[in-house]
Amino acid sequence: MKIAILTNEYPPHVYGGAGVHVEYLTRELAALVQDRHAVDVLCFGDQRESRGNLRIEGVQAPLQVPVHDQRHARLLATLLQDLVMSGKLAAIDIVHCHTWYTHLAGCLVKYLQAVPLVLTTHSLEPHRPWKAEQLGTAYDVSTWIERTAYQSADGVIAVSASMKRDVHELYGVPIDRIEVIHNGIDPEQYRPTNDPALLDELHIRRDLPYVLFVGRITRQKGIIHLVNAVRHLQPGVQVVLCAGAPDTPEILQEMTDVVRRARIDGGHDIIWIRDMLPRHKLIPLFSQAAIFVCPSVYEPFGIINLEAMACETPVVAAAVGGILEVVADGQTGLLVPFEPVGPADVEPRRPEQFSRELAAAVNMLLANAALGAEMGRKSRRRVVEQFSWASIARQTLDFYQQVMTAHRGATPGPRAST
Repeated sequence: MKIAILTNEYPPHVYGGAGVHVEYLTRELAALVQDRHAVDVLCFGDQRESRGNLRIEGVQAPLQVPVHDQRHARLLATLLQDLVMSGKLAAIDIVHCHTWYTHLAGCLVKYLQAVPLVLTTHSLEPHRPWKAEQLGTAYDVSTWIERTAYQSADGVIAVSASMKRDVHELYGVPIDRIEVIHNGIDPEQYRPTNDPALLDELHIRRDLPYVLFVGRITRQKGIIHLVNAVRHLQPGVQVVLCAGAPDTPEILQEMTDVVRRARIDGGHDIIWIRDMLPRHKLIPLFSQAAIFVCPSVYEPFGIINLEAMACETPVVAAAVGGILEVVADGQTGLLVPFEPVGPADVEPRRPEQFSRELAAAVNMLLANAALGAEMGRKSRRRVVEQFSWASIARQTLDFYQQVMTAHRGATPGPRAST
């Protein structure tokens, strides 16, 4: 079997959970199938690498298309890259796409080569309305592409049970075509690691506990609500914000303003690291934090919580989406209730209350260091037992076989041998 995996993100160009997912999934798939199957990865960028039966090739837009709204440039470049992807693939048996960026390519390959299409649901465009700030009316096109792909897919992998419900309800994908396969973690790589010199390098005091956030500056990650919670935190705690890659200049300015106000109002040390740190620095940063906070208002799964938990750090998180399947409330951390404005809205009905409750959960763990340490130990145990990438690769391969069997039964004419 020749497996084609299409993705926007792939190392070294990774900025979110989907990129992390594809990196580890392809590595484990290649190790699992070895000489029996080939795994071809096409991604956005200039990568070019072969490792045994795993081949990675970056794809770039062949030309620059004129636009009347600069926010449309990324969309049109994406469509061109998808066209290149669809032309590069040949003699494959299944195509597996990650995020809407590669969905057009997946649909073209499905019909041009008469092969089954699998999508992994990392997020859904209708649940990310703030993307309109970044994309303008191109957001309507990305949603249309996503809808078309889901309605064309032969199989869908949802990273959480909540995402399975969303795919079915939003796009009408039959339940029996959707399989829940969680994201995972490499517990040998993500493990408790102390590096006091790193704290010195980042200007984090060793003698005071710190609360950590890691993520992009986007509405989805709820970072503004966390910053607004800082003034309610107990004295003597540092707040470390490893936050970069803002969606728009406007949200960056908003973030800058609320951080400035929080420093004035609360008197807490806020260390804002504006670069997205490499993994070898993030792991000790997770490990030495008193608490990791994930205030996401929309989170299909939340690999970032697994990364913190694997480092024996307790988590305070919003009770949304896939986080409910990752963080065991009262065991590996604390979940904060989240009440949206409406059924399809991702803003809290009472933003000030949400920020206060985030702070209250953090304060509870700060006041009980023994409880936090016990939650940290339970966190790592949960990660090791339930979220192995090797197991996820095996489940994914089994799903491929299931989809291909159904596709052969529904498609007249001969099929390539597997």
